[in-house]
Amino acid sequence: MKARAKRLYFFGPGERSNGLKSRIPLTIFMLLLAAGPARGQSARAAVRAGYFPNVTHSQALVGRAQGRFDQALGPGAPIEWKVFNAGPSVIEALFAGALDLAYVGPNPAIAGYVRSKGEALRVIAGATSGGAALVVRSAAGIAKPEDFHGKKIATPQLGNTQDVALRAWLQAHSLKTRDKGGDVLVIPIANPDQLTLFLKGEIDAAWAPEPWASRLIQEANARLFVDERDLWPNCQFVTAHLIVRTSFLREHSDVVKNWLRAHVELTEWINAKPAEAKQIINAQLQKDTGKALPPKVLDESFSRLQATYDPIRSSLLTSAQQAYDAGFLGRERPDLSGLYDLALLNEVLLEKKAKPIQ
Repeated sequence: MKARAKRLYFFGPGERSNGLKSRIPLTIFMLLLAAGPARGQSARAAVRAGYFPNVTHSQALVGRAQGRFDQALGPGAPIEWKVFNAGPSVIEALFAGALDLAYVGPNPAIAGYVRSKGEALRVIAGATSGGAALVVRSAAGIAKPEDFHGKKIATPQLGNTQDVALRAWLQAHSLKTRDKGGDVLVIPIANPDQLTLFLKGEIDAAWAPEPWASRLIQEANARLFVDERDLWPNCQFVTAHLIVRTSFLREHSDVVKNWLRAHVELTEWINAKPAEAKQIINAQLQKDTGKALPPKVLDESFSRLQATYDPIRSSLLTSAQQAYDAGFLGRERPDLSGLYDLALLNEVLLEKKAKPIQ
């Protein structure tokens, strides 16, 4: 008489081993478990999204305030918002798996891409062109580039987009930072703290994103020295763009496309109705920082930037070269050929009968 082969079963939660009707053969269960959700389909508790309380992240501010991204993603993908001060912190959160999507400047995105050997993230859309400036304290005695010798200049964070821009500008004017044997001290200081130190006379200048450049001008007696738009072809350069964790893009492309659809619509709405957009942005800034911007600061900030879904790739490549020259990207010039994935953005644009991004 032949011995009968034993069959292993999996019992669901709360089931008893004698509940034969609910038993699933273990081999079938393992196949179902391995299959998981269909590729590109969302099956998660929340989407973790990051941004800065800066007007250069206007789509995030308006979208959060109005619930536009919540509407686009639906109840199956609730959003967990995280507010940051500068880009390197965003990249660390993304590396830790604590962030899925984020609005961030180009240099932290480049650094994150290079550090992960091209694995961690992708740029999927632009967000802002312009919106950064070098401002100087009026009493610091700075009238020309040579006057920066011996001065203290603030940037939001070491290696962030404005930090790299400042270092490139100093090099272009034959000025060296102290870490390179020169006499210009570059100090990474959070944007809110820059305002306090300006008022105390403890720093002489800052390369800052909006609205902080305008706040320094109007609240701390600073003076505009360089509008960064003047340094770029056609006055266009990427200040912020939208990145996504690569694994999240691969596993939840439906969520990412819905986000991009809302992002494009928000970009168009902000440009079409700037007065309304500024009111909503200011209300969200008050929630995030505890203080709304004075109308004059908001107006001046907006005068130096433009919302866009074009990532302005050429300016990012220039920023990458600047970051490499500053020593932030290692010894070998990085290959950024896989940094962009604009396929879903272009699908959205084609749906709207708009010109795709090349």
